[in-house]
Amino acid sequence: MFSDLFLAYLVAISLLTITPGVDTLLVMRNAGRGGFQDGCVTSLGICCGLFIHATLSALGISLLLVQTSWAFSALKWAGALYLIWLGLGSLRQAIKRGNTIRKQTSPGARRTVSLQVPLREGLLSNVLNPKTALFYMALLPQFVNPEGSAFQQSMVLAGVHFLLAMLWQCGLAWAVVRFRGVGVNARVKRLLNGVTGSFLVAMGIRLAANEAGSAP
Repeated sequence: MFSDLFLAYLVAISLLTITPGVDTLLVMRNAGRGGFQDGCVTSLGICCGLFIHATLSALGISLLLVQTSWAFSALKWAGALYLIWLGLGSLRQAIKRGNTIRKQTSPGARRTVSLQVPLREGLLSNVLNPKTALFYMALLPQFVNPEGSAFQQSMVLAGVHFLLAMLWQCGLAWAVVRFRGVGVNARVKRLLNGVTGSFLVAMGIRLAANEAGSAP
């Protein structure tokens, strides 16, 4: 029905998927924290958020959100604060692991949180990301055939993004776990938490600073 548009979308969405960002950092952090399963569950939460953005885009709510300055500003502030909160959590884990690094001798004892936690973190990280909302609002209409159902096509396109992102992010989670087990697991885990936490806090502060600077 829209083969040419679909091929163009596939290229664009593939490049977007492999570009490092908040989703990448969060998947890597959680894989380092709780193992491969936690990383994949985080990815599942992130990718489920794509359907929310696709629905909003198809219904035109994203456009309304952008045109309503206070609503979009609130979304950006919420996203910034959430990133900072996630980053501080990673930094706390890095400090905690530094104090208990000698006690971690069993590679089997990894999970410290319920699987609901990475699922929720992934979903909120994606839903509260204003860049994702803008991307879906701007990109999806470019690949939707006006002769067909905008909603159905948006769901299909989001489904393709879902599959690609799950494959890529689960691959990243596997790589984190794989390298973590090569003799330097505890120190690599601490370094990953520290670096990831610092980047998440920095991204949140930058997003908040940009919003504050754009305020009248």
